[in-house]
Amino acid sequence: MSAQMAEKPISVGSVIHEWHPEDAAFWARTGNRIANRNLAISIPALLLAFAIWQMFSAVTVSLPKVGFKFDTNELFWLAALPALSGATFRIFYSFVVPMFGGRRWTAIATASLLIPAIWLGIAVQDTSTPYWHFVAIAMLCGFGGGNFASSMSNISFFYPKAKQGFALGMNAGLGNLGVSVTQFVIPLVITVGLFGALAGGPQLTAEGKELFLQNAGFVWVPFLLIIAVAAWFGMHDLAAARSSFAEQAVIFKRKHNWLMCWLYIGTFGSFIGFSAGFPMLTKTQFPDVNPMTYAFLGPLVGALMRSVGGWLSDKLGGALLTFWVFALMIVGVFFVLHFLPDHNGQGGNFYGFLGSFLGLFVLSGIGNASTFRMIPVIFRTLHERWSANGKAEDKTVAARQAGIESAAVIGFSSAIGAYGGFFIPKSFGSSIAWTGGPQMALYGFVAFYATCLVVTWWWYFRRGAETPC
Repeated sequence: MSAQMAEKPISVGSVIHEWHPEDAAFWARTGNRIANRNLAISIPALLLAFAIWQMFSAVTVSLPKVGFKFDTNELFWLAALPALSGATFRIFYSFVVPMFGGRRWTAIATASLLIPAIWLGIAVQDTSTPYWHFVAIAMLCGFGGGNFASSMSNISFFYPKAKQGFALGMNAGLGNLGVSVTQFVIPLVITVGLFGALAGGPQLTAEGKELFLQNAGFVWVPFLLIIAVAAWFGMHDLAAARSSFAEQAVIFKRKHNWLMCWLYIGTFGSFIGFSAGFPMLTKTQFPDVNPMTYAFLGPLVGALMRSVGGWLSDKLGGALLTFWVFALMIVGVFFVLHFLPDHNGQGGNFYGFLGSFLGLFVLSGIGNASTFRMIPVIFRTLHERWSANGKAEDKTVAARQAGIESAAVIGFSSAIGAYGGFFIPKSFGSSIAWTGGPQMALYGFVAFYATCLVVTWWWYFRRGAETPC
């Protein structure tokens, strides 16, 4: 590479045509600054995406208070549906950045979140609004869940491999704070007429208390507009990251794509599933406790620990952290079981229950980062192994393909992992309906985490593993 090429990227408008983050001179002079600028805009965009995605986790507990006649199972469905649609959207969002560009897609995807935010603000003001309207809004909240796949794929292209754990951990960790933010902000803003007559009048509870549920949606609108504009004018599209769907689709033939999807269900699926299901689970098991007083704490510590997990993964290795995350999550679930009331609602200890769940959130946050740190190492190792006897140009092609596949797997595994956000709250609801308590669902989680522990140990952690990372 010439010194001139390393000096600065060749750009046309917002498109960067040369990008060489592994070149130390290029990174020090130009790459680091541009990468951090894109990360700085990506983080609040992703935070807002998570906030919209998990709106219903904070709204469902308030709908019956203002006169909506939805039963417990219907409310669990509303909490779970955004995760179902979000996970599905992620499958498509996983492949769009290399085809359309990260700047363009971030701006459009952020602006699309205005649809469910505004619709929810309108729908909650009329208690005769049919249930299917809320189902549709909940499904559209999945746009926010989809954004994660494209955001992580985009950021992975900007950073050298040695810094990807930190960068992806910061993007995802601070972005994941959107879950905590929405569960903290919504209970506050629905108690005041934040936008005055412009947003409509209050709804009355049975006790005569005024609530402004429309603020749960409207509060995000100005921030979404600001960040969408910032993304359009402030971010960059990397021409070097462009690839066709066919180039990315090769991941479906890679065994390690499917193995990492399985592990990410265990880490991120747990984080987003517990985030969505914890408020309603608390309400059913400890009816005297206001769940929204505590609901934001789990996503908060989980999101913050994701950033820590990214840093630790760069230092210690992703497989080591992932192995111990799953081992300790099994222990954590048994603690939750210990502190639950029995099927008759007797006994139980809420603070022990809360502390156990906070431990699970901490572990899932670390695991979110450690699994994502594993992916680029795995695919770099595989392509270096396959091109070891090739010419220099073959190794260059292999390095590029490793980057393409890593980004695609990061996006696709995030899609599959997000289905945990649907299955966990639904499994709580189904377990309660069938047996009177959530214990059956929790024992199922223990069995699943045990399989994740075995997968991590066999393929990535043990001595002589196929792709140690």
